[in-house]
Amino acid sequence: MVQVLDSSSLDPVVLELGQLFVDAGHEISLVGGPVRDLFLRRTSPDLDFTTDATPDQTLRVAKKWADAHWEVGRAFGTIAFRKNGRGGVPLTIEVTTYRAEAYERDSRKPAVAFGTSLQDDLQRRDFTINSMALRLPAMELVDPFGGVRDLQAGVLRTPAAPESSFSDDPLRMLRAARFAAQLGITVHPDVHAAMTAMAERIDIISAERIRDELVKLICGADPRAGIDILVDTGLADHVLPELPALKLETDEHHRHKDVYQHSLQVLEQAAQLETGPEGAVPGPDFILRFAALMHDCGKPSTRRFEPAGAVSFRHHDVVGAKLVTKRMKALRFDNDSIKAVARLVELHMRFYGYGEAEWTDSAVRRYVADAGRLLPRLHRLTRSDVTTRNQRKADRLSFAYDDLEARITGLEAQEELASIRPDLDGAQIMGLLGLKPGPVVGRAYKFLLEERMEHGPLEREDAERRLAQWWAEQPEADDDSSYWRSGESAVAPVKKGTP
Repeated sequence: MVQVLDSSSLDPVVLELGQLFVDAGHEISLVGGPVRDLFLRRTSPDLDFTTDATPDQTLRVAKKWADAHWEVGRAFGTIAFRKNGRGGVPLTIEVTTYRAEAYERDSRKPAVAFGTSLQDDLQRRDFTINSMALRLPAMELVDPFGGVRDLQAGVLRTPAAPESSFSDDPLRMLRAARFAAQLGITVHPDVHAAMTAMAERIDIISAERIRDELVKLICGADPRAGIDILVDTGLADHVLPELPALKLETDEHHRHKDVYQHSLQVLEQAAQLETGPEGAVPGPDFILRFAALMHDCGKPSTRRFEPAGAVSFRHHDVVGAKLVTKRMKALRFDNDSIKAVARLVELHMRFYGYGEAEWTDSAVRRYVADAGRLLPRLHRLTRSDVTTRNQRKADRLSFAYDDLEARITGLEAQEELASIRPDLDGAQIMGLLGLKPGPVVGRAYKFLLEERMEHGPLEREDAERRLAQWWAEQPEADDDSSYWRSGESAVAPVKKGTP
């Protein structure tokens, strides 16, 4: 429900800036998201203003007043400032000259024209709920397109015809889905129809801008609503084609309409398992949520019909990890995020072997080591992947994972699993083997890591003995090696062929 406008929550900096511009003979208004959020009783992270002043005039008015400024957006009419507000909290402020902008048919960059009218500036904005302004310093609400009405109704409309709005900036179609996810509002049928008809126009938008909108959508309060809009309008075919492909499949449990619906349910359940700021996985966590959404994206290309009539998706976890890596690279995600999501997708099926037969301590160690720092997320993804309506089966899987987590906790207390390493480090291996850095040292390190996984912590003498036995079987080993010279090891040399 929309609340009565409460301007008392505005930082005094807003009125200070407004007075500066009026004193200099210019108009200025707080605009867009910050005004909308006043009605929603939300705190807007940034403060956006619009003015009849040119960028040069804006600098003359506010440069000395601000603590810092940036001119990187000057070509688009925007000057950014930083100013400490109430309680010394630094605020980011953007002041933009009245403008209109549009994309050429095949261009990725908008053409910008400065304007002279606040109403014209509001009309070129994306949605009516963002086309409201507060004239400063009088605090006069300007709402020519019914933004308050649409907030009250919980509906997303455009101030101009939606076809015109989306032609000006096709990214607005993604924003519509994002606002549905963030604010819990519905998209007006006319807007939905225009998005469907113009979906291919999203192809002219840069990957980076699409990525940023997707992150905000997936981290919204109701990401399912936004994703459904992307799929229903055909936008997903252009930005995340792996999702609509899932609607063609039937999952192996035969308990869901399709794998697409299953994936949305896993996403919702994963979001519910996020923690507070001090927890292991503070929400909203994009890595966990995106892995949950994409965890089964390998199923369409691995579907097989078995002789008995069942459907299988063998190795869809491995295939899915490759597909999600390719998609995230295309969207220009950073390497750390790509590796994290792909690893979770790759590991999401690993637990099911535990439910069938209890693992050895070695298998538990490998599970923890393979997950690494992603283990808290993997716990949540694996639990979220249980969407069966068979309560007995759901309980059995839940109890099995409870048992696995308990065993991990027990082994962690004994062995520091989170930082598991071989019992000899690289320098010790090189010293014992008389080797320089190179592939052979890496192989020896991997061998000792396997021994550590299989048998747990080893005493130094035992680790050296096992290394000696391994080395004796390697083609690089030499009977005359100085490796086991007296005084350099507590272990006698082991010759090739020695039992």
